[in-house]
Amino acid sequence: MSDAQAARPGTNRIHPTAVLGEGVELGEGNVIGPYTVIVGPARIGDGNWIGPHVTIGTPGEDRGKPHPAAWDTAPSGDPEQDGHGVVIGDRNRIREYVSVHQGTWRTTTLGSDGYYLRGSHIAHDCLVGSGVTIASNVITGGHCHIWDGANLGMGTVLHQRVVIGPWAMVGMSSAVRREVGAFTIAVGNPARVTGVNVVGLSRRGVDETTIEALSPWLKGKSGLPDDGLADRLPGDLSTVVKAWDARPREEH
Repeated sequence: MSDAQAARPGTNRIHPTAVLGEGVELGEGNVIGPYTVIVGPARIGDGNWIGPHVTIGTPGEDRGKPHPAAWDTAPSGDPEQDGHGVVIGDRNRIREYVSVHQGTWRTTTLGSDGYYLRGSHIAHDCLVGSGVTIASNVITGGHCHIWDGANLGMGTVLHQRVVIGPWAMVGMSSAVRREVGAFTIAVGNPARVTGVNVVGLSRRGVDETTIEALSPWLKGKSGLPDDGLADRLPGDLSTVVKAWDARPREEH
């Protein structure tokens, strides 16, 4: 248990059978279930529900990297030996048997307000945004980037370094080998984009005319309209659209 955790006694509900290694920092109001293992370096925010038999912070699945027994031994302070750790935000629900591996060259990062269903796996060096839904038995390869609001259906498999755009939906049992665009729907093996997530856009206040104007860009068939459409989008959607349009086309 880390000094940061020990400094806030009583603010977290940790089952007696859970194992928290040295170098784990907890915020407040977290629930940690039976037989869960969390090892450092790891930093977890506030108000997370972490169920039974969850594993967070064990080494990435890389033959050439060290595999320290961090549940017994404190981190050395050297990322080349300890790994690059895990950071998790606030108010996530992380269900039974979820596993999250630490990074091998960058910190594996999970945002806030996500729902990680039973048995899903977030691999080493992945970046996962906020408000995501990761369904049961979803498996990510290393180095993936899942943007805010994405929804991955049951049994979906992501190849290494795949990028899933904001508020994209991937149908269950899909095998994703290439980028899935923002606000699109993809399904199949290999997964292919079948349409635009009209429901998701509508729920965020985008009308039918605007959805139609955005569709070619969302499907990757044209650039973002240069008539100021992005600036007229409601709420924070303008920021999301501009960030997606400006993303690096190859991520490492």
